[in-house]
Amino acid sequence: MTNIEFGLDTFGGVTIDAQGKPVAHPRVIRDLVSDAVTADELGLDFFAVGEHHRPDYAVSSPEMVLAAIAGQTERIRLGSAVTVLSSDDPVRVYERFATLDAVSKGRAEIVAGRGSFIESFPLFGYDLQDYEVLFEEKLELLAALLKEEPVTWSGTTRAGLTEQRVFPTTEGGIKTWVGVGGSPESVVRTARHGFGLFLAIIGGPAARFAPYIDLFERSQDELGTPRKPVAVHSPGLIAETDEAAREIVRPGWIKMRQQMGRERGWPPPQVGDFEREIEQGALYVGSPETVAKKIAETLKTLRVDRFDLKYDQPVPHEAQQRTVELYGEKVVPMVKDMLAS
Repeated sequence: MTNIEFGLDTFGGVTIDAQGKPVAHPRVIRDLVSDAVTADELGLDFFAVGEHHRPDYAVSSPEMVLAAIAGQTERIRLGSAVTVLSSDDPVRVYERFATLDAVSKGRAEIVAGRGSFIESFPLFGYDLQDYEVLFEEKLELLAALLKEEPVTWSGTTRAGLTEQRVFPTTEGGIKTWVGVGGSPESVVRTARHGFGLFLAIIGGPAARFAPYIDLFERSQDELGTPRKPVAVHSPGLIAETDEAAREIVRPGWIKMRQQMGRERGWPPPQVGDFEREIEQGALYVGSPETVAKKIAETLKTLRVDRFDLKYDQPVPHEAQQRTVELYGEKVVPMVKDMLAS
């Protein structure tokens, strides 16, 4: 447990100003870069940026944002959360991240996934009926490309390759994970390709994900592949007190749940849902002491190598900025002390 890493994730969610109005996308992106610089200065291990193609998120090209961050930071590792591989080209994904790895001096990581939204499919001309085969084939091709050897591959979702090399090459390879939301099939697929497992725990108690980690370890052993790391990612926000944190997060959380419900056919949030998700679920909202205790409990429950806090709640950027500061200055040191004792 003393070797656990601590990171931050952001989807580039649009923040609000003092009047509660959405902040313009360019400002959101610049604020995000500033947050990453602070995270590096505080000694955090990882900073990840998501990919979305909708108005409530500002980042559609994570690698561009990560390259900007790389130019202003020294040691923090930089990755996606996630790269929507199903609607992208694995060759281009490899090329972009290999370039990021060069400019960041070996700090790039890929977190490949299906994504939590579907806007990229029609945007780039893909059929949702091909949802499964797109991800399966493209993950297979990405795994081959990451070996940085001549690739021969054929499939149904893009043109085949015959003894094809891709460039630039890297100095030490690119650490790669697969973002998984809770599908056993996805866990086994991740083990088969030899990638790290990145669990998105966005609802309910963390303990319910323990079987997926067991399955991941068992699958690797049965396949004869080396054990790869496991990371978890959950949303949250930190303020000076529990009451202040809840007051900051509650309005945006309820509004977001209502919007997602309309889009996905979920029932609207009920009275007490917000509080229950903080007290019993996957929402890490509260004072540094409260959030540290909850993270420590999660890390004692799950065998993981990295914990990432998704800090971009729909709130003013100042609250996000303070979360980054409190996470690095207080929460992470407290968690390490709790685990050590």
